Amino acid sequence: MSSLWKIAPSAPAGSPFVSGGRHDAIVVGAGLTGLSTAVMLARRGLDVAVIEAGSPGELASGSNTGKLSLLQGDRLGEIRRQHPADLVRAYVDANRAGMRWLLAFAEQAGAPFTRRRDHAYAAGRSGLDSIRRTYEAAREAGLPARMLAGSDVRELPFPVAGAVALDDQVTIDPMALVAALAQELIAAGGRLHTGVRVTGARALPESRIETAQGPLFAPHIVLATGTPILDRGLYFTKVRGMRSWCVSFRVPGDVPAQTYISVDGGTRSIRPVSPGDGPADAANLIVGGNGHPVGREPHEAAGLDELAHWTRRQFPGAEETQRWSAQDYESHNLIPFVGALPRGLGRIRLATGYAKWGLSNAPAAALRLTAEILGDPRDDRAPWMQTIGTRLTVPSDIGRGIAEGGRVAARMASGWADAARPVPVARPAEGEGVVARSGVRPVGISTVDGVTRGVDAICPHLGGVLSWNDAECTWDCPLHASRFAADGTRIEGPAVKDLPQIPRTPDE
Repeated sequence: MSSLWKIAPSAPAGSPFVSGGRHDAIVVGAGLTGLSTAVMLARRGLDVAVIEAGSPGELASGSNTGKLSLLQGDRLGEIRRQHPADLVRAYVDANRAGMRWLLAFAEQAGAPFTRRRDHAYAAGRSGLDSIRRTYEAAREAGLPARMLAGSDVRELPFPVAGAVALDDQVTIDPMALVAALAQELIAAGGRLHTGVRVTGARALPESRIETAQGPLFAPHIVLATGTPILDRGLYFTKVRGMRSWCVSFRVPGDVPAQTYISVDGGTRSIRPVSPGDGPADAANLIVGGNGHPVGREPHEAAGLDELAHWTRRQFPGAEETQRWSAQDYESHNLIPFVGALPRGLGRIRLATGYAKWGLSNAPAAALRLTAEILGDPRDDRAPWMQTIGTRLTVPSDIGRGIAEGGRVAARMASGWADAARPVPVARPAEGEGVVARSGVRPVGISTVDGVTRGVDAICPHLGGVLSWNDAECTWDCPLHASRFAADGTRIEGPAVKDLPQIPRTPDE
């Protein structure tokens, strides 16, 4: 599975890694957060190195729908339910600043984008309260949102119960942005090391990162890895990993000219593709949705198929071209975590918790990280940085955290209980995987591309029993969202180690 944006390679190749190198700043992760931060620091004269385990934009940054919006579905209304108006306003101001920076960069770099009207809509009457909250929160935060009614609602591409609209939002090719950011970093003298997995970071005695190829040193380290790969601060307990699906189509005739996302039922995010904001020769419509916590869906493929079926019902004759997925993290208090990592002595920083709205949250985080690293005077920083940075934990934040902790504990227990059948087991069919028990230890057996493999089915992060993802043929952790390929290779999440392969594959 590969996203529409990755049909043709676009990011530049990385430079050779030399162990023991020293830089002013090291950024871990070559997605939009990491590369934006690196470019901002390089523009201010710092020597920056970016370390990426895969290739630039390999995960969430190259696998989203390419929608850049300040409306963000029901996000503003949900934040307002939990927090005061000034925090919602600061969140909007942060995203506005991130959007402004990213579009200015895109214009400078020649990465095309299209201005469109974005809509949050209720598919049924049960979603109307959410639409009302979204509208009120957006207006309160200073956005010129409009509540649609009557003929305006009937102009949407399918029947809806109500909608909110915000003009002058954007669609863009996210991989074109990633490639342009990487190119500017290299042109400014920065280093981009790809295929290098970071396994740790230390603040003492000298701040550094650790990799399988050796260490690198810098007084400033930024973890832009989706969720932090370090457990200090316990951020894996403060966010939950969410996956969602995207499918691209060639649709005959006219396609919707604007963008849309539902606030009720299974999420539906709709975005046209044109020559100005993507490879329109490959597809002219993207539909995303069916978000869910990582590793907790018994049949991932069913959600993906349902999304494709829904699209064909709404747009007869739609021909599917690509399927892919993306993973992002939602903080329990609904606001991203950005800033210094606890017990990092101010030398290690992080950014996480964008809840799938990274195209504006990523550059906003980069702006704040850059200001902190360079020690910009507080009076010179945007007010939203101070408001978000000093927000208080409220009872609802604690409640959401406790509820998620309960779900994690339940999955920990059920995972071990479900791995009751001993090996040997029947060889799984192509694309299938099962968890069994070898002695007292769960093992995962799968068949992919005709090869049957066995791996240790315990997540090396905190011991959760892994689940088989039948849509992507991966082993996913239902506790804290680490993911592994069928052969045990680590893909993403807080885990930093691969899964051990078991020496012999259990068979009939």
